[in-house]
Amino acid sequence: MKNSPKKTKEDRFFDGIRKELFEFFQINDDRSFSLNQILKAFAVRERDMKITYGHLLEKMLKERMLIKTGENLYMLDNQEDYCEGVVDHVNARFAFIRVVGREDDIYVESKFLKGAIDGDTVKVKMWQSGSRRSKNIEGEVLEIVSRRSDEIVGTIQLTLFHGFVTPNSKKLYEDIYVPKGYQGHAEDGDKVIVKVQAWPLGAKKMEARVVQVLGKPGENNAEMHAILAEFGLPINFDPIVEAEAKQISTEITVAEIKKRKDFRGITTFTIDPADAKDFDDALSIKHLKNGNIEVGVHIADVTHYVLPGSELEKEAAIRATSVYLVDRTIPMLPEKLSNNLCSLRPNEDKLTFSAVFELDEFANIKSEWFGRTIIHSDMRFAYEEAQEILDGKESGFSQDLLKLNALAHQLKKSRFSQGSINFETVEVKFVLDEKGKPLGITPKARKDAHKLIEEFMLLANKKVAEYVYNLKKDEPRNTMIYRVHELPNPDKLLTFAKFAAKFGYKVDTNKVASSLNSLMENVAGKPEQNVMESLAVRTMAKARYSTNPLGHFGLAFPFYSHFTSPIRRYPDMMAHRLLQHYIDKGSPQASDLWESKCKYSSDRERLASEAERASIKYKQVEFMSMQEDRAFEGVISGVAEFGIFVEITETACEGLVRMVDLMSDYFEYDAENFRIVGKGSGKVYTFGDKVVVKVKECNIARRSMDLTLVEPEDGKFHKKNISSRDRRAETFGRTNRGLGDKQKKASGHARKRR
Repeated sequence: MKNSPKKTKEDRFFDGIRKELFEFFQINDDRSFSLNQILKAFAVRERDMKITYGHLLEKMLKERMLIKTGENLYMLDNQEDYCEGVVDHVNARFAFIRVVGREDDIYVESKFLKGAIDGDTVKVKMWQSGSRRSKNIEGEVLEIVSRRSDEIVGTIQLTLFHGFVTPNSKKLYEDIYVPKGYQGHAEDGDKVIVKVQAWPLGAKKMEARVVQVLGKPGENNAEMHAILAEFGLPINFDPIVEAEAKQISTEITVAEIKKRKDFRGITTFTIDPADAKDFDDALSIKHLKNGNIEVGVHIADVTHYVLPGSELEKEAAIRATSVYLVDRTIPMLPEKLSNNLCSLRPNEDKLTFSAVFELDEFANIKSEWFGRTIIHSDMRFAYEEAQEILDGKESGFSQDLLKLNALAHQLKKSRFSQGSINFETVEVKFVLDEKGKPLGITPKARKDAHKLIEEFMLLANKKVAEYVYNLKKDEPRNTMIYRVHELPNPDKLLTFAKFAAKFGYKVDTNKVASSLNSLMENVAGKPEQNVMESLAVRTMAKARYSTNPLGHFGLAFPFYSHFTSPIRRYPDMMAHRLLQHYIDKGSPQASDLWESKCKYSSDRERLASEAERASIKYKQVEFMSMQEDRAFEGVISGVAEFGIFVEITETACEGLVRMVDLMSDYFEYDAENFRIVGKGSGKVYTFGDKVVVKVKECNIARRSMDLTLVEPEDGKFHKKNISSRDRRAETFGRTNRGLGDKQKKASGHARKRR
């Protein structure tokens, strides 16, 4: 064996310094240091030693003992400081990396994103920099794990030699270069979809080619398709999927009926929106001899038709959810299934998966049964028709509807007594002409007919989850798809409580559910109701899918699933499969694959929600662009250093009154008290104040609206001269809008997502 060369005294000296350096970084493993900071820490003054330390740091860098952060600082290469997350590029100057399981986001300056754009999944190195005072851990993108999409939507501008596309997304801040010859059939000003050919690197722009022309900006179809493409959502089904759907037999065989419990002789009906095309749930009612009521919650048996391994199954898993834009539905399954085979239409035999309960007059459950059934719906009610009967209109279904409504009230009473939170966010409904142009906006009314259906759907979802969980008491437990809603973040809750207190509302952080319910009662009917409820919702954790039974905080259910909408939610299909598997005495399923599907479905649901909100915002701004001469009452919904946000009461549209347009005084931003104050007059505008506004300007492409205040004007008004730097701050400054700097989200389909 060959002996290793003997180290010299000089080698041992350098090894000693390197060991001291390494120990220094181990002690300070959460910080990064510049060479000068290291030299000061080790009291190095001689020029030669400074050079030596520099060489040693670079050697340790090559040996992977250290890494260099984005600010040219050295820190320990600790693998625990790496993580994966999704880029949220909230500002042109910086982004946050959202990491599942972390309460705090990672702050990354845009120059350290390494070409990552909003929505990309990245590997990031974290550190706590001593150079920046921030509660957020900082970081630098080391690797782009996956792109959200290589297709981007925007508006193209053409020159003789090339083109540039301005992205639709507010979180993409650079134009995309389209070389000559790669512009397809696009004309100047068209909405287009481009496919990225080269990603941004340093000062180099993204390069792309046009793959689809959507139409002219402002055209309804072009805008709706642009929104879908912006969020990576499909528009049409692949012909292979459509062909497979067409081949499914519509016949219900005698053999299939014999496998099922037959409910065709029991009174059954659906209650849905008047314009609904798919009816995925029905209720049956039977008056028992013992005085109790048997209620059946019957759900379309989608998994009978959509088989594992089929093209339909693959497509449903990829889409994960139907998408509801203002003027259209993009279904998860082709029309033959969603509007035909699996739609519980009246006067037709339909295959269903059911949860059946025997209830006493106080809605106490005396028995329950789960399994596959066949039904025959006697009546299809619109919500309005059912409500008329509940209000006293005579009908052959009066007795049954009134009884179900009484039971629903009991179920709701029990739910709230156990800590369920009464969130009633405002939903809006648009009146559209044949071209999709908005003619009016009205709030959607939620009456007993809506709540009747909701209570029985909640009951079925809750009891299915409990049934599977309790089937097997020992480990391993039966894997199930749960809809989980975790406890709110204590810091966010405390911030909201302090915020509410400034406006006279008390939120007890030790009694969250009862306290929030009390708050909802106190704000009911007041101008600030919608704004306060929205802020309360934003304080809560986001509901998601998981195989871990973490409970549903908002509903106060220890176990909760999604079972009642398999036509439009893939997690419900998974729940159906698992439930049947356990009814058939199957062994526990390994959770890993199901958990990954849960995470994917949660992500797709979020994208669909963002697209829905974008379509609502687009139509709101489009409608308001036609109302420039009208004055509207509104409520201040947010305060920022560059202006105040106002939600118009009549239409639930939100716009910005910029500081530069407040001409009656020079206003200063008081972040701590969520208000702006006139320096000369002392006039205060604060969160929750009633104001009157007019539309100043609508940017339909950006889905934004500027407003001006309408108020009595006394005497001469003045506005102090503002520097260009101040104007930039007003335009791009960070906001403090109640609980954060994100725009309040318009609600669209709250009931569907519980």
